Formats: sequence, structure tokens, C-alpha cells
Amino acid sequence: MLTTAGSDQEARNIATALVERQLAACVNIIPRIASVYRWQGKIEEADEWLLIVKTTPAAFERVRDAIKELHPYEVPECISIPIEDGSPAYLKWIAESVK
Repeated sequence: MLTTAGSDQEARNIATALVERQLAACVNIIPRIASVYRWQGKIEEADEWLLIVKTTPAAFERVRDAIKELHPYEVPECISIPIEDGSPAYLKWIAESVK
């Protein structure tokens, strides 16, 4: 799944919490992406950090709830991208890492 954060520290805090809570096997942080979006009727621009959260479909709602709890954004991004295929060993590791 995908989410964004407004700073490096914010991204690291969210990533660490998700892994510590066993909601994600791994979270990749891609720094300083440029985001252009509409918010409250205005076009906005911001630097953000993209988090790629490796989790299971069964844990999605719990991850979404944790992101909402941890995130300072009023409406944090929380998008599920299903894994259609992958290395069996890697997929097994994700499944074993997420409770």
C-alpha cells in the first residue's frame, strides 16, 4: 500500500511504528517527491516522502487505522495496491512478518 508523509522524520516514525506493530513486513521510504494536489479548493504543491508499505490484504484495515492514528495530515493517503505475483519466499516472509 502507499502513503505519504510531510518530512523524513514523519515518514520514519510511521514506518517504524508499522513494522514494530507487525502491521508491515517492510516500509520503503522514497524521499522528496514533488506533489501537486487540490486541497480545500486551491492547487497546492509540497515535498513529500512516499512510503511503500509491504503488508497483507488481511491487515489493510488495521494499517489504514494505524496510519490515520499516527499521521498529522487531516486526510492521509492510504491506497491499497494488490500484489498479483512475486517471489514465493518473499511473499511468505511478508505473510510471516505481519500478524
